[in-house]
Amino acid sequence: MDENEMNKDKKTILIVDDEKPIVDILVYNLQKEGYNTIEANDGVTAVDIALSQKPDLVLLDIMLPKMDGLTVCKKIRTSLNIPILMLTARDEEIDKIVGLELGADDYVTKPFSVRELMARIKANLRKFEASSANIDNTTGKKETKKIKIGDLTIDYDKFEVKVKDEVIDLTLREFEVLKYLANQPGQVVTREMLLEKVWGYEYYGDIRTVDVTVRRIREKIEKDTSAPKILITKRGVGYYIASK
Repeated sequence: MDENEMNKDKKTILIVDDEKPIVDILVYNLQKEGYNTIEANDGVTAVDIALSQKPDLVLLDIMLPKMDGLTVCKKIRTSLNIPILMLTARDEEIDKIVGLELGADDYVTKPFSVRELMARIKANLRKFEASSANIDNTTGKKETKKIKIGDLTIDYDKFEVKVKDEVIDLTLREFEVLKYLANQPGQVVTREMLLEKVWGYEYYGDIRTVDVTVRRIREKIEKDTSAPKILITKRGVGYYIASK
């Protein structure tokens, strides 16, 4: 789509895939749902377009010419805090996990259901908008507060997390998980509940996404990840923030 033809009120989605039939399907369905679309067929072009045009969301294939999707994800994430959805073949389980560790927000396996993909896109955009506006996902009310629990401080207005006054660099998804847990210190939250409240939909039993995100958070906020003091695991149940 020509940039001049884009409706500025619509969300813009960058589609990154080197398979033209898939790109055509995505463009058709996304535009039918009311989104602007821009396209890249290789990893290098994808990074250039993402950083210059700053789309609202990126659909990113892993297998790409010139630069693979995992590297593209990492490069985009260092500059932009926007939802990134990885497209991965069904048997590439390791790529899903690595993608999440590099900062992807979600993944969809090929061959994908167009209806499910559209639902994922809407959910990720909705969560991102709520977070950007400091809207509490559970009450729908605007948040203007700071949480302090022990050494952990979360500033909603600044999207800032500190541990012992040191600023910690978190992705939006990591921030949302930590914030949700910190709102109920000492209370164990199941992985399924985190998927519903933070990701915005059910993963049909695929809870590893939560575990990967929690591990990433721990690597950033804990002094010793093998003996965490802030973000604690309740084995077989879920996670909680230590209340002191």
